[in-house]
Amino acid sequence: MALTAETVHAELEAANQEGDPAADALVSDLIDNREVDGVNGLFRTIGTLKPHMPMEELSGLPERLAQFLHDASQEPPGWCEADVEAAEGFFAHHHGVASMLQGTVGLIGTYLSPTGAFTLRSTGRLGGADGPGRRLSQSSRLFIGMGDKDALRNGTLAATVTKVRLVHASVRQLHKKSGQWDYVRWGEPVSQKYTTGAICVFSVQILQAMRNLGVHVAKEDAQGFVAAWHYINHYLGTPEKWLIPKDVDLVERIWSAERENEWRASEDCTVMTQQALKFHREQMVPPPFYEPFLAMVRAAFTDTYADMAGIPKSAVDLVAKPAAAMHNLFSSTVGGLGGGSAKKVVGVNPYDEILGVASKAFNQVELYALTHDKDDQPQMHQDLHDDR
Repeated sequence: MALTAETVHAELEAANQEGDPAADALVSDLIDNREVDGVNGLFRTIGTLKPHMPMEELSGLPERLAQFLHDASQEPPGWCEADVEAAEGFFAHHHGVASMLQGTVGLIGTYLSPTGAFTLRSTGRLGGADGPGRRLSQSSRLFIGMGDKDALRNGTLAATVTKVRLVHASVRQLHKKSGQWDYVRWGEPVSQKYTTGAICVFSVQILQAMRNLGVHVAKEDAQGFVAAWHYINHYLGTPEKWLIPKDVDLVERIWSAERENEWRASEDCTVMTQQALKFHREQMVPPPFYEPFLAMVRAAFTDTYADMAGIPKSAVDLVAKPAAAMHNLFSSTVGGLGGGSAKKVVGVNPYDEILGVASKAFNQVELYALTHDKDDQPQMHQDLHDDR
């Protein structure tokens, strides 16, 4: 039984005390035996996890890891072809824009949970100075891979998400072994509550961001997008009772209510947001693109949450003059970022056309990051480094 509007708050509070026993036991053992780095290397050899995958296909892995991956590959409860087709419809229409917003609004949105921001910042490789680039690069494999044809059928998405599941377990276990985590204050590190909350950020929060920018998403497409994240929620090791439902309207009602309880300004959030924006400015959208890009991100978030996250106001007033502010910047020089010829921006809704050009540039740079000197595979942690 998945979450419902009536049970959600009490269930999520219970979920805040829960980790992922199967993944936690495996990763604790790997850490104690200093095998994490070796298993991280093996991650690169695991491209698919198909349902009912024979153990023989995992025979090159340590037995306990092979058994875990075999168990993790099982088909999610309620899996159906109609959901997959609806998800593919969403990505056929909106993959570029959604991926760009997940890499901005989505990642920064996870910092607005004080527990999430504290956890990430206290986990050195994802919270330190190079954290934004590493986290964007690793997350990009998930965001971009979601839209690959047959990703929900052929086991590639399951493999990527299961690796992320083990990364989450490594964060939990290292905090536990450090003896410094405040369980009374924070609950379980990367708890099931945080995991489900992050799923909401990357699903319905992105759909809200698209609406804020005037992007029309058909109801069937939106349902497919949420269904895809429902399945990802499962592959992350979340018990069925805490999975987000497939009903987009219900998930949006749940999230809109819980967001008011969960999202708060915090020092950790502000620091990590500034690190992320610095990375975007220096590596992804350099001047003269950055100011209009920043204004677009604020519009996607709304001022309330943009201010809460510490996203500065841009010199560009997109609300008053979106076409004048961004038309020439993106349409005349996008070739400098993404290559190819520029396309004149013309449309009833300037945001819609601007997003098409901006996301093309962003995603091409994002794809470049996946193949040039970035650690694009999810990687477990052997040690905990607090970079605060």
